[in-house]
Amino acid sequence: MKIIGMNEDNIYSVKEIEDECFSNPWSFESLEIELSKVGACFYVAEEDEAMGYIGFNMVLDEGYIANLAVKEKYRRKGVANALLQKVVDTAKENNLAFVSLEVREGNTPAINLYNKFGFTKQGVRKNFYRNPTENGLILTKFL
Repeated sequence: MKIIGMNEDNIYSVKEIEDECFSNPWSFESLEIELSKVGACFYVAEEDEAMGYIGFNMVLDEGYIANLAVKEKYRRKGVANALLQKVVDTAKENNLAFVSLEVREGNTPAINLYNKFGFTKQGVRKNFYRNPTENGLILTKFL
């Protein structure tokens, strides 16, 4: 598996992953905007095809993970671990103070992954998610 930056060649695969994994997927146009956005780092895990991706934005000395998604057939095979490690490494290389994200309160596998990487709960966003409505946990890893 290799981790590469999202680009014009793999953006369609990223959109497919979005559509498979999220009840409110990002539009293709939103993904296109990320390609030119200052501070945006979107990485794709590939082997024979795109297996998953992570979207990450750097603002001053802060990092925010927008999305982490892995195709169902590649879950529990280390793809999410590799993508998250890439973001943590990028954050450290850029001397960020922390990396933060929101995750559905009921997404236990994702929460366990983030906890393994040292993310801790910093707050709750009530009814943050839709389809279904669910609280979002704010998790942060201080670097």
